[in-house]
Amino acid sequence: MARKQRGPVHRLVVLTASLGFTIGVGIPTALAAGGDGVISGGDGGNPKADQLRRERAWVRPGPLRFGAEAYEEVRSAATAAARQADCTISAADATRLTLSTTWPEVAGSGEAPSPMALSRYDDKTALADPEQRARGLFFNPGVGIWQLDSAGLGARETAGTAIDSAGAAKKVAPYMVGKYCNAVKRGSSAARARAAAWSAWHACDQGACESIYQRLGDDGVTKDSNVTRYGGAQPRSCTYEGAKYDCLYVDPSAAQGDDAWTAPDFGPAPVPSPFYVFTYAEGGKTYEVRYWLKTDSGANTDVSASRELGVNARTKLFWAAESDLCDTTTATGNC
Repeated sequence: MARKQRGPVHRLVVLTASLGFTIGVGIPTALAAGGDGVISGGDGGNPKADQLRRERAWVRPGPLRFGAEAYEEVRSAATAAARQADCTISAADATRLTLSTTWPEVAGSGEAPSPMALSRYDDKTALADPEQRARGLFFNPGVGIWQLDSAGLGARETAGTAIDSAGAAKKVAPYMVGKYCNAVKRGSSAARARAAAWSAWHACDQGACESIYQRLGDDGVTKDSNVTRYGGAQPRSCTYEGAKYDCLYVDPSAAQGDDAWTAPDFGPAPVPSPFYVFTYAEGGKTYEVRYWLKTDSGANTDVSASRELGVNARTKLFWAAESDLCDTTTATGNC
């Protein structure tokens, strides 16, 4: 592979936003994650991905289940958004509005949407390790219950903050309520305003989310205490090049809730190998880093993929061979 560029010593800062973790600071001896390594990207999105979302949007009849912990976070965030809205919307309606995209996006069975859900429809080569060290080295761009995507509402989120249903709810609820109110103020009916609020989610394009909204009004939701806030992802403590991190370990085989997305034939994109996610600051820029241990991916080296926050992952990713991450919680990796 191309040799990783090395530069002057920089300060490394862990920014953990919605995960609610502590902040750590350290001084690495050399650069690896961030803007170093081999670049992939530039071939745009998959035009078939949105159609697949529409085709799979309709949710089977029966009870709608949702993780109990995540539901309380959604209800709290939606209630706050309704209270601050500049149009009339009840807390109950704001909660239904916020929930309605989730089953069409990631849980067509009606089971609890998995906070760990990783997109499987966009299989563009721009998202894969350009050196093809292992099939599971793939940067899924849409993450979580709401499939926050680096091309849109998830541009400044990481896989960690998108998986965290508490932080993600605080992002999505005011966004949807704001879009709803803007449409109402322009004269839209309530139904058209809801469609406007959901316009960023292609699973809603043909009415599937409105159907869920009505079902929630008629039958409510069944809370599932077996699906936690992180959906099976595990907060860990890590070190990397001299810095201490709070990171999230994401293993698709441990997904809670509807795990259909983990089946190899669910979509054209590969199921990613288990990875760690954290943030890295370098030269005034902040990066999402996904880090695969070689024991998890089967590659002959650890590998990282870095995305500058605010940049669509399909446009530019930085891939690098690694050897420095230690999961100090489990004494796994390079400890």
